[in-house]
This record gives sequence, C-alpha cells and structure tokens, in this order.
Amino acid sequence: MSILAHLHKDHINLNRLLDILRAKVEKLRAGTRPNFRLVADAVDYVSDYADRHHHPIEDQMYAFFKGRDAQLDALMEECSAQHRRLHAASHELTDAIDSILNDTPMPMDQFIDRLEAYIEEQTGHLVFEETKIFPALERVAQPGDWDKLDSELPKNDDPLFGENRSEEYLDLYRELVQDMKA
Repeated sequence: MSILAHLHKDHINLNRLLDILRAKVEKLRAGTRPNFRLVADAVDYVSDYADRHHHPIEDQMYAFFKGRDAQLDALMEECSAQHRRLHAASHELTDAIDSILNDTPMPMDQFIDRLEAYIEEQTGHLVFEETKIFPALERVAQPGDWDKLDSELPKNDDPLFGENRSEEYLDLYRELVQDMKA
C-alpha cells in the first residue's frame, strides 16, 4: 500500500470515530448521557494514534518534500501548526472527560461545545490534508520518491483498526462494529 493510500485509510478510520463522537454529541444535546468511558477511549485513540503514528509519518514525509515548492511548503507549515493545535485540543478534551468521569462538576453545555469544536477541528484538518496537502505532494513527487520515502518510514500496526488490536481499545472496537451494523 502506498504512503498516501495508508494515510488516506487512516483518515477514513479517524472519520469513523469522529462520526461516533458526533452521535454522542447528538445524544448529549438530547439530554442522554453517553458512555463517557467510550468517549474517552475514542478521543484517546484519535490523539494517541495521531501523535505516535500518523503525524510522525506525515512530518517525515513533509520533511522529505520540503523545499521543492513554495506553495507546498506553506501548506505543510499550516498542517504542522494544525497538528500542534489538535494535540493541545485533544489533551484539553481528555482533561474535561477525566473531570466528568471523576465526578468533578462541569457545565454539560460547555463540555458538549468543546467536544463538538474538537470534532469539527479534526474533520477540517483531515479535509485540509486530503484536498490540499496530498494533491500538492503528488504534484511535486518525482519518480522513485515514494519508494525511497517508504523505505525510511517506520512501520506501525494500528492498535484499533490493525490486525493486532490493543486490549485498551476492545470496547471501542465493539462499539464501532455495533455502530456499523445499526
């Protein structure tokens, strides 16, 4: 599988989780309390997988292509800034969920707004990469670039969608399967 195809597959999987979180927002807005542990697992996965696996591959790919095209360099810099903002937003949301799980009072409207903003920011980032970054990379890539870059990138198994699922995300995986059946 090519690098961009692998990253695109990650984006599809991340969008699945964001869809589940959107459904949780709707339940919250309707006054139903969702399983906050599952919400925490989804946010944790999005943050952890992005920080440990997905974004480092993108960052290495961006470094490989840096300097070939000024417009691409500007897009990649914006993408890196988005990665930093998403990292911070993920940690803020995780702290808010931990507060709820530990029975620390938090206005539910404030939490819902924060969760919804997080979902929209993540979604916007994925769209930005798919519609701006990836086509620009394809445009500047030379023959052999992808093979050379692929040989330099780490190979990681996805702890939720990969062959060897992590125990940590089994409940989340079951929720995804149940959601896909519904």
